[in-house]
Amino acid sequence: MKTKNTTRFQVAKLGKAVGIHGEMKFHLKTDFPEQFKPGKCFKTKRGELVIETYSPERDLVKFKGYNSTEDAKKLTNLDLFVSEEETREDIRLDEGQYFWFDIVDSKVYEGDLLLGRVAEVERLGATDYLKLDTDEKLVSKKMPNSFLIPYLDNFVLEVDTEAKIIKVQGGFDILEAS
Repeated sequence: MKTKNTTRFQVAKLGKAVGIHGEMKFHLKTDFPEQFKPGKCFKTKRGELVIETYSPERDLVKFKGYNSTEDAKKLTNLDLFVSEEETREDIRLDEGQYFWFDIVDSKVYEGDLLLGRVAEVERLGATDYLKLDTDEKLVSKKMPNSFLIPYLDNFVLEVDTEAKIIKVQGGFDILEAS
C-alpha cells in the first residue's frame, strides 16, 4: 500500500468479532508482535485504528472506540499497515538481522557473477527465501526468469543493506536446477 510517497507494510489482518465488548481475532503478518501495544496506531483502508488492548496468548485485539460486537464487525477482514519509519522506530533488530524491505531490490552475487535482484522475501514453512528476478544475461542463456535461494547461513554469506548487495554461495547451482 502506497500513500503520499510512503510505503506501508501489512502487519496484521483482523478476523471476526468474538467478544461482546468489541474484541476481535487477530492474525499476525509480522515477526514483531511487540509492536502491538495499547496506544499504538495502525493505518487501514478506512483510516486509523488505535489499540486499546491486545492479548497475544489468545490472538485477540480491541480498538479504541469499538466497544460492541456490532462495532467490531465493521472492521472484519481489514488489514493493518505500518510505515518503514514506524517499523524502524518500534523494532530493534539483533546483529545480522534485517527487515525484508531492506533486502528487497538488492543485487545478489555469487563471486563476481550477478545472479539477479531480490524481488521479494517469501516464507515457506519455517524458512525465509530470497525470490530473485534472474539477471537478463542469465535469462538469455535459457535460465529461469526467477528462482528461490534459502535465506540460510550456508547460502547467504554477506548482506550489505547500504549498498543493496547480497553475496551468496550455491545460488548458481539452485538456478541451474530450477
